[in-house]
Amino acid sequence: MKIAVNTRLLIEGKLEGIGWFTYENLKRITRQHSEHDFYFIFDRKYSNEFIFADNVHPMVVHPQARHPVLYYLWFEQAIPRALKKIGADMFFSPDGYLSLNTSVPSMNVFHDLNFEHYPKDLPWIERKFYRHYFPEYAHKASRIATVSEYSKSDTVKLYGVDKNKIDVVYNGANEEFKPIENVEKNAIRKKYTSGASYFIFVGSLHPRKNLSRLFAAFDLFKKWDQQNIKLLIVGEKKWWTAEINTAFENMEHKDAVLFTGRLSAKELHSVLASALATTYVSYFEGFGIPILESFFCDVPVITSNVTSMPEVAGDAALLVDPFSIESISGALKKIATDEKLRLSLIEKGRERRKMFSWQKTSERLWCSMQKLLEQI
Repeated sequence: MKIAVNTRLLIEGKLEGIGWFTYENLKRITRQHSEHDFYFIFDRKYSNEFIFADNVHPMVVHPQARHPVLYYLWFEQAIPRALKKIGADMFFSPDGYLSLNTSVPSMNVFHDLNFEHYPKDLPWIERKFYRHYFPEYAHKASRIATVSEYSKSDTVKLYGVDKNKIDVVYNGANEEFKPIENVEKNAIRKKYTSGASYFIFVGSLHPRKNLSRLFAAFDLFKKWDQQNIKLLIVGEKKWWTAEINTAFENMEHKDAVLFTGRLSAKELHSVLASALATTYVSYFEGFGIPILESFFCDVPVITSNVTSMPEVAGDAALLVDPFSIESISGALKKIATDEKLRLSLIEKGRERRKMFSWQKTSERLWCSMQKLLEQI
């Protein structure tokens, strides 16, 4: 079979959440299913690191799809032409977008529908596009994969999609996420926080990541902290808003908050593994990969009790109300003062992480893709 794939988020040195999902799964699926040909459709010059096997055939299709107008041009005009040129039997899109202008059987991945619940977190034109087209993509798709039971039920509820055409595949964590020795932890802490212990946040600095309340909660925590604990924020300020900025500027202890920007994958592994705990208190997530990455690094996790996060964390994290500054601050205090609790969470995380791996994800995803291929 000829399987065409939207690989526009495979960008050298700039892989983020869905980009990593695409990378980790396609790397395995293409190598493990050499009986099929995979046509990777990029929207810009690509790196050979993404050509995972001899059965991968890359092609570049313009324009670069990085704006709603360009999304439309790429998916509704350029992609149908490319699928026709390839003679594709199937179109797979790991970032949720599809082409409504093709008869080629299609499958996509819905990671979350945050724009339906919190539309004001996105620029006007982005949310307008998503809220118009994603319901159509849901019904256009012959099959849909999601990364959590929460996202599956959300898709069924909001878009009226038959639950039987949706498969939950979950996410995994990069194999390099693992515990590190104390010597390396001390070196990392010396580099980033002058040797101090730190809580860490990893992710895009987006409103739904709830940084404004995290800042307020950390400020409250610092009023009694005697250990000089810091808060390390890892991620680009791409979605940094006035509200987030105001919350930060209003902090009494903002000097204890340190920003690293984007880190290389190798550096991120070391920085995460050296943390006192991960603080991942979003008010909406389709999965929450940093929770899992923390489990693999033997790092305790504080996360939210809403959407998919309890499903991912199970009993291996401290769950908080993301809308309560006191709830978040209380969890920070517990982690900072209760070593027995920290060790218990680490042990529970070791058990929990056995449920997830990119190999398991890729097997589930391929099983879903195969259901569609068998219908062709």
